[in-house]
Amino acid sequence: MTYIAKPPLHHPTLEKNRVGYTRRDYEGKISTLCAGCGHDSISAAIIQACWELDIEPHRVAKLSGIGCSSKTPDYFLGASHGFNTVHGRMPSVLTGANLANRELLYLGVSGDGDSASIGFGQFAHAMRRGVRMAYIVENNGVYGLTKGQFSATADAGSKSKKGVINSDSAIDLVGIALQLGATYVARGFSGNKAQLVPLIKGAMSHGGAAFIDVISPCVAFNNHPGSTKSYDYVREHNESVSRIDFITPQAEITADAAPGEVVDVRQHDGTLLRLRSLQKDYDPTDRRRAMAFMQEHQVRGEIVTGLLYVDPLATDLHTALNTTARPLNALEARHLCPGVPVLEKINASLR
Repeated sequence: MTYIAKPPLHHPTLEKNRVGYTRRDYEGKISTLCAGCGHDSISAAIIQACWELDIEPHRVAKLSGIGCSSKTPDYFLGASHGFNTVHGRMPSVLTGANLANRELLYLGVSGDGDSASIGFGQFAHAMRRGVRMAYIVENNGVYGLTKGQFSATADAGSKSKKGVINSDSAIDLVGIALQLGATYVARGFSGNKAQLVPLIKGAMSHGGAAFIDVISPCVAFNNHPGSTKSYDYVREHNESVSRIDFITPQAEITADAAPGEVVDVRQHDGTLLRLRSLQKDYDPTDRRRAMAFMQEHQVRGEIVTGLLYVDPLATDLHTALNTTARPLNALEARHLCPGVPVLEKINASLR
């Protein structure tokens, strides 16, 4: 097995931010995802956002679940804290870590399978409780690790690589986040870095539950029936002693959209993704209008991107629970066992 590692040395002329770090200091290991995967573009946007925010890498705790998207934290912020949880359970582990140490910046990275299927309940409760974090879902509508079945966010009527038509209604995580009380809600496209970086910077700086749904095309499952370069065709016309997949590298899909502009993005399989960028006079502080606006354009087959909703006076779970300003993991015995008079006062408040 060939192991490829990044050189540990940096060029001495690399630009540094205000805390003395170069962009390279925010990188991680070399990605093992498919060439052209939108997830790698999201990783690059996270790296750029953290560098521009002058965040010290060791102040970030990045958590993920299971899936292609949940592998990506290994590819950015290599000097930060990291925890890869079991499938769909990232939000509850992040909540516990946040309650224990409120001084860290929490970044949750998940996928449409990890958050909209097995972890749907976990996602919902993290949103409604207002856990302070930047929650990013890398949404491609398929289960990439298990060969491209429809995920819960796949649109009804969409076609799989095998030609199967999806008959199930899609779960709209943006709509759910808005409904359950998230105080920063946005949608982006992995190929539009100019828009995505500011959205991530806003989420990382937000004082409550921040959610970004990022449409991230999967380049591995665009081989359609009838193609002589498809996996199925090669397997049917080849006698092999082992079953090995090779994913043909694809060019990264990019798109720029001016405020209020609609852009048709051609996918590798020939289908169109229609993106609408929010206009300059859009008011992101009206939650109900944000939900209606998104649904209005969804009927037209458009995916609205940009900052959909933000509460500038957002609070978090620590405020709701009235926890101490000192991180819980730093409390000493004298704080945890303050004596009988304090205990009696607490008991009296519960009667």
